[in-house]
Amino acid sequence: MSAIVVIPARYASTRFPGKPLALLRGMPIIQHVYQNSLNARRADDVIVATDSETIFEKVLSFGGKAVMTSPDHPSGTDRIAEVASSMNCDIMVNVQGDEPLIKPEMIDDVIAVLDDSRASLGTLATPIRDNREIFDPNVVKVVFGPEGFAWYFSRAPIPYRRDEWKASVTGNELHVIVTHKGSSGHNSAGMTCACFKHVGIYSYRRDVLLRISSLPPSRLESIEKLEQLRALENGFRIKVRETSGETIGVDTPEDLERVERCLNSSS
Repeated sequence: MSAIVVIPARYASTRFPGKPLALLRGMPIIQHVYQNSLNARRADDVIVATDSETIFEKVLSFGGKAVMTSPDHPSGTDRIAEVASSMNCDIMVNVQGDEPLIKPEMIDDVIAVLDDSRASLGTLATPIRDNREIFDPNVVKVVFGPEGFAWYFSRAPIPYRRDEWKASVTGNELHVIVTHKGSSGHNSAGMTCACFKHVGIYSYRRDVLLRISSLPPSRLESIEKLEQLRALENGFRIKVRETSGETIGVDTPEDLERVERCLNSSS
């Protein structure tokens, strides 16, 4: 099956305007993402989809491919769907333009998920190793069955380990006390690995992407503010592959510094 990686990149950002062009080790973030994506063995092409002429010109300047898309898209999925409508391929891969640590093998893995004909979409997840992330609403959790098909995505801690987590409410604040039993199967934070963190890369069958983008936001999607719930609520099957890799999305200048430290520690 032919697969094209599309990297949505917009200039406007409330917390970090122009972040795709922010320099990381002397190179724009978008160039890091693009070059890492080019190294994926199962991707036939890589394209940046943007509503910014500045980003468009920057991508062309380093030899990349880019297309201009509508400035009115509410999400990266809609931006990718615009590109998909004029492409002839089997699979579209959504690689976020603000994740410079994306690894080529992660792209290969998410494409390989769709070797299973039962799957409409593919994505990745990794075990959570830091207790704080379990209860952080900015970290999306996923639960999936024995064959890897997603049951639900949430900003809440799922599955909730009733016997190990004790919750109480004081005023308007929720407090969770983490306890654990036994000594085996614990992660580096000292507790049983209870949750999987969603890694926000997706592979779509092209026709599925076009159908999902034409649907209105679903009820659970509107509550959790998670686009993938639109797919689940409309009967599309999302297959999850476990990965040991993690990425760091750059949402603020502080995130950029964190990525820089990660690159320095790994070099």
